[in-house]
Amino acid sequence: MVTLKSKGVCLTVQKKIFKKFEFTKKRRDFIALLKSNITLKVIFFHIIHGLIYQKMSLSGLKSLFVRKVDPRKDAHSHLLAKKEDNNLYKIQFHNVKPECLDAYNQLCESVLPSIHTNPDYPCELVGTWNTWYGEQDQAVHLWRYRGGYPALTEVMNKLRQNKEFMDYRTERGKMLLSRRNQLLLEFSFWNEPVPRSGPNIYELRSYQLRPGTMIEWGNYWARAIEIRQQNQEAVGGFFSQIGSLYQVHHLWAYKDLESRETIRNAAWHRDGWDEVVYYTVPLIQHMESRIMIPMKTSPMK
Repeated sequence: MVTLKSKGVCLTVQKKIFKKFEFTKKRRDFIALLKSNITLKVIFFHIIHGLIYQKMSLSGLKSLFVRKVDPRKDAHSHLLAKKEDNNLYKIQFHNVKPECLDAYNQLCESVLPSIHTNPDYPCELVGTWNTWYGEQDQAVHLWRYRGGYPALTEVMNKLRQNKEFMDYRTERGKMLLSRRNQLLLEFSFWNEPVPRSGPNIYELRSYQLRPGTMIEWGNYWARAIEIRQQNQEAVGGFFSQIGSLYQVHHLWAYKDLESRETIRNAAWHRDGWDEVVYYTVPLIQHMESRIMIPMKTSPMK
């Protein structure tokens, strides 16, 4: 016999021993009942067998739908991005007060080109647009920083000393409802965005991918982009680094909405396009399309 000085501990041990004895007694009574009643024994067997089968079935289903991912030794940004030019992109979304849209456009057209053409700033305005279909009263600006993050830091520091730009920011703030931005890298298998003659409309297709699927997306689109290059509609492909993560942006150019429909429908008649769509759709959580019109001073017309 073990004697415990603490009454609380002794009481706890007594309760555990009583519960164990009570459970053992009930189990013996239940087993005796099963032995004496053949019908109850058969029912109990089927219940237990069904529970085991159900557990095995659920486990099998899970193994079918859970994708095994090989461990990787490098970040997807190093595997998917262009390495030779070290470009960083910033995309800006400005939601403008409806009554201020014209004034906002005029303000941007008077200030942004001066930054774009100034050799002291290692950045370029790739394109600037107003959303035509999609989120209304919105402006979209795409900047390229040659030299990556150091170039971005240099530009930001210089702009803080630029009175014209700071006045522009102050005036712009009075016209906006909200704004957001992202830092992006470009896919290695897409074209680098370059100025285009117009007139064109532009489509920005944005995909929110499931975390962990960026490499898989890149593998499929590295083949798919060859199918979509025949009409020179592919402008640029990017994936996010800062801001909303696991987000992809594809930028396309078309003469008009009718040519867009024709070109997109023609892709389905080319070998491999249906396979790309079939395998990439499950990777997407959410997708959005914007049809955009270039501003007057946009390098992409």
